Amino acid sequence: MKATAKRWASKKGRSTARFVMLPEWLQRSEAWATMKPGPRALYLELKRRFTGFNNGDIFLSQRDAAKALNITKDTATTYFRDLIERGFITMTQGGHLGPSGIGQAAKWALQEETQDGRLPAKGFMSWRGKQNPVQKIRSPRPDNQDAA
Repeated sequence: MKATAKRWASKKGRSTARFVMLPEWLQRSEAWATMKPGPRALYLELKRRFTGFNNGDIFLSQRDAAKALNITKDTATTYFRDLIERGFITMTQGGHLGPSGIGQAAKWALQEETQDGRLPAKGFMSWRGKQNPVQKIRSPRPDNQDAA
């Protein structure tokens, strides 16, 4: 146990339980506000695995994500894709087979946290939803066109 954790644990009424913090500025972003609940739940699962020091090395495979969220693997893949497109996460290393033939899960980085001493990218803050295309206004059909 680290010294700071021991200090907090020694005080009465204090807990060393971990929690997931979602800052207000993140929740107010357009990317978060317009995102469906499924990708939000996946982001919380990734954030839960973040220890404060392992950004860029967060392991989570599609299968483990599917199991944690009680969804199918294909749905988990869609959620990962949505989080990447909106700029919440980036893949730092793809999943692959290790030297002994055992699969290694992909490594992820949260864009709201620092990584290797660099400032957070926060790509989700500049994300904008797709605008609806402007539809052409057509003049109504003349009434006598159907008569031959």
